[in-house]
Amino acid sequence: MAKLYFHYSTMNAGKSTLLLQAAHNYRERGMQTCLLTARLDDRGGQGRIASRIGIGEAADTFDADSDLFAGIAARIESGPLACVFLDEAQFLTPEQVWQLARVVDDLGVPVMCYGLRVDFRGGLFPGSAALLALADEMREVRTICHCGKKATMVARKGPDGRFQRDGAQVQIGGNETYVSLCRRHWREAVGDRRPEIG
Repeated sequence: MAKLYFHYSTMNAGKSTLLLQAAHNYRERGMQTCLLTARLDDRGGQGRIASRIGIGEAADTFDADSDLFAGIAARIESGPLACVFLDEAQFLTPEQVWQLARVVDDLGVPVMCYGLRVDFRGGLFPGSAALLALADEMREVRTICHCGKKATMVARKGPDGRFQRDGAQVQIGGNETYVSLCRRHWREAVGDRRPEIG
């Protein structure tokens, strides 16, 4: 039975690598897949899902105005589709998450979404919030903070190298801009930690 999956994590956890590996496994068995990524994230090249370890693949792109249900339904008209893989899921609108749920429910095609759960301010992205509400299965992709604990937060560095507390929710960047941290060290980085007592 088809399901809507949300694989979430912080930056640099290997989400895109996992997506590309899973898509490769389907195609290796002769099954057709559809790869989607956010149009605004062109770090690996426009219309390309790329991993920090050097692998990548062409993908269709979406923006806030894309009708994902209509696009995937049209794709199915040219032949069976075994799975949809979507990277940068945090950039989905809530309506688009509902469209993906309809792909699963009405078209019977599994959809695997990969993305960030929280932004640099510690809040949910709208797309991630909708996926947390609607996904049939959620899987955390783990990475670690510099202290060795599980990283659950993302901190953003400004041009001066200092961590930011405010700003636009979306700013495309990689290791030069974002750092994955545990909650304690995120609070410390953004100046929200009291000194040790005793």
